[in-house]
Amino acid sequence: MAKGVYCLLMNLEEGNIIKIREKTMLFPKGYYCYVGSALNNLQKRIERHKSKDKKNHWHIDYFLEKAKIIDVRTIETEEKIECWLSDRIKNLKSKVVMDKFGSTDCKCLTHLHYFEKDPSKELDRIFK
Repeated sequence: MAKGVYCLLMNLEEGNIIKIREKTMLFPKGYYCYVGSALNNLQKRIERHKSKDKKNHWHIDYFLEKAKIIDVRTIETEEKIECWLSDRIKNLKSKVVMDKFGSTDCKCLTHLHYFEKDPSKELDRIFK
């Protein structure tokens, strides 16, 4: 079973108000990159995110009720590099929409990065 980190590239076709646990936020239309880790079974975690039939547990589960996954990028590793990857994506000039999204267990401001335009080409430089 592969272990590693992943980036979900998602599209929100129109702005949406989304309730994520106790917070209700307006998320603008555009592209979002969510960084997560799966140090047990990477493929199973990605399949869970793609599934519509699941109980909401993580922040991303609530967001995926409105957003569409358009690509998934992965790095197979046994190292805890989720924060490093999130920082690399942040440096692509992303914007923060919600503090502590997916990063309640670390010191990162967020693991959800917003882009007005599709960042696929920029992501290619990180996921070589």
